[in-house]
Amino acid sequence: MIAIMSETIIQHLRDLPGTERVFDEGKFLFHQGDTVAVLHEILDGSVSLARHQVDGALVVTQRAITGSILAMPSLFADVYHCDAIADLPTRTRSVAKPALYARLIERPRLAAAWHERLASAFHNALQRAEILSLKTVAARLDAWIAAHEGKLPPKGEWKTIADEIGTSPEALYRELAKRRKD
Repeated sequence: MIAIMSETIIQHLRDLPGTERVFDEGKFLFHQGDTVAVLHEILDGSVSLARHQVDGALVVTQRAITGSILAMPSLFADVYHCDAIADLPTRTRSVAKPALYARLIERPRLAAAWHERLASAFHNALQRAEILSLKTVAARLDAWIAAHEGKLPPKGEWKTIADEIGTSPEALYRELAKRRKD
């Protein structure tokens, strides 16, 4: 029992049969409406879960990076509710949904850890909703920075912030330039 408690979700995934896959930047791992057959562990790279709004705006609901699991709630869904797009060249390990689901049933501690991660993801989604409710790019950026330990990612990844805060990259870059002047 103690051994199970100390193991991570990722270790459990790696104990299951899986398939490594490689996705070039901009390639889709899956589309909204596709049947959920596998879950992906991000081995290298970055993937965004994105939904297109009626007005064409893109809203990022998750940014999965190396060491994370993409679209964890999909384990309990029949179809994906977002598109998954590689932000960078990305390598994943996919595990069949039925095998992972069976493992959760076999191991209650693993199931508890899975639900804990889902609760954390829910908290992050609420935080994103709060950021998106703010009226200005400046206010959204301030809230995003506060939620990320006061740090911006490297310059080449700023577009992902624009997606996460629901603005255009150009509007974000203007705000960042304005802050550099001040």
